[in-house]
Amino acid sequence: MITTRGRYALRVMVDLAERRGEGYIPMKEIADRQGLSVKYMERIMPALTKCGLAEGSHGKGGGYRLKVSPDDCTVLDVLLAAGEEVAPVACLEEGGSGCERADECRTLAVWKEYYRLTLEYFGGITLSSLAHGDAADNYVI
Repeated sequence: MITTRGRYALRVMVDLAERRGEGYIPMKEIADRQGLSVKYMERIMPALTKCGLAEGSHGKGGGYRLKVSPDDCTVLDVLLAAGEEVAPVACLEEGGSGCERADECRTLAVWKEYYRLTLEYFGGITLSSLAHGDAADNYVI
């Protein structure tokens, strides 16, 4: 399940994609548009900047902007940067310990295929398509 943190991170990144080329966008403006608290954004933005998806500037004229092209950044990139785990079961989690029953597991193939489809789906949606698609002005995640 995608947490609030992942959903909000995606909303913030789409907001930044919509305003690409406008310079640094103050955090308060993003928070107001997205109906988020600045305090919550302060918890999200370090992860997005650390992963190189966004960059920030302090002081007058400061804020955040995309560091990557919205055409090259996917929903999967944002979710992973926000610390989301998209694996459907613990034994498939990145860096997980696996499962002692993997050799006999009759359902593992189901979970692997579901995971593959999830990665393919989220990896196929770009920020650009969300920001400039038919429903770009109406997204609620």
